[in-house]
Amino acid sequence: MNYILFDSQTDRLNLMPFTYTRPVSEIRCGILTLAEKWKHYLQATPSYLTADYLQEKFSLKQADVNTFILSSVFPHPELVQEIKQLKTGQGLYANGLMIAFCAAEFAEHESMEKIESAQSHILKLSYTYDIFAKNGEALISDYQLLTAGRKTQPISSTNQVLNPDQIFIEPGAKVEFAILNASTGPIYIGKDAEIMEGSMVRGPFAMCEHAGLKMDAKVYGPTTLGPHCKAGGELNNVVMFGYSNKGHDGFLGNAVIGEWCNLGADTNNSNLKNTYEEVKLWNYRTERFEKTGLTFCGLMMADHAKCGINTMFNTGTVVGVGANIFGAGFPRNFIPSFAWGGAQGFETFMLNKFYKTAEAMCARRQVQFGEVDIKILKAVFESSAKYRFWENQSTNQS
Repeated sequence: MNYILFDSQTDRLNLMPFTYTRPVSEIRCGILTLAEKWKHYLQATPSYLTADYLQEKFSLKQADVNTFILSSVFPHPELVQEIKQLKTGQGLYANGLMIAFCAAEFAEHESMEKIESAQSHILKLSYTYDIFAKNGEALISDYQLLTAGRKTQPISSTNQVLNPDQIFIEPGAKVEFAILNASTGPIYIGKDAEIMEGSMVRGPFAMCEHAGLKMDAKVYGPTTLGPHCKAGGELNNVVMFGYSNKGHDGFLGNAVIGEWCNLGADTNNSNLKNTYEEVKLWNYRTERFEKTGLTFCGLMMADHAKCGINTMFNTGTVVGVGANIFGAGFPRNFIPSFAWGGAQGFETFMLNKFYKTAEAMCARRQVQFGEVDIKILKAVFESSAKYRFWENQSTNQS
């Protein structure tokens, strides 16, 4: 069977700014991305049905008959079994939500025979803050999936450990003179990752291949460091997608950091309002601030965003793709893509200058910043222009 992970327009907009540069299923939550989870459970590599400007990088492969799966849903064995049993013309539903359907073309989804799922619990990403809020459940599930039937590398005697049976160290990883407390959840240390001396880690916690935790870091779970991420200081319930850096002291809590981001020394985010009120967060679908239902909610930072030293982010701040923030004071809590500035005001981070920065950062990790990436980021630049209010003001004045 040919499997296709499809993005709903509602999910894409609700999960922006992270879905500006990737399909929904390329979001990391737990240890793996959603697409990686489906690949494990299906024992097949699914393709993507997403926004047109993303399809060149995230390709679509169609067959005579396809099983289309909602990309924001997390797989588990029982759900996967139900999906595999679908026949052509049948759709699997849970509480009115279409989870999957079997058809020759995507357009046929409106005329499906409805099959109700027997699963009472469907885990799904619906909003950006779900990425950190559901990270614990996803991390534990991924830990069980990745470690089942395998033996961990030995834990060095220089470390202090609680509940070692819930600690898994992949080949090539280095952990010395650290405190690892897995009594509150599992700890997964990926291939060639490193936890430096003096670090204190409380699970659930995962670091993917080549990730690094700097000396004296303090980590509260559930937290995930994606591939090649570097982190230091204090982290509490943070998800970093990949290739991003928070290498210095400073607090980051209830936050999501995309790829190719860099947080300057002593960057801090607030994750709790002084009034203890519910946090509101910018929503790209409704184009206004919406209630999250959360008391704790910090920073949502999209791909290629950067901030200078001593940057302070207020509770519930959303930073768009390619933004560069610096200067004293708290910047506004919705920063559009390709903004350049801070609390004192913004100008536009023009693409020719942005490309040079992105290319230089990618080169440091031996990753090519190619023409396909340029096309995607140009599309994001154009589609996000309406949020750069200073451009509109400048046009009106002229």
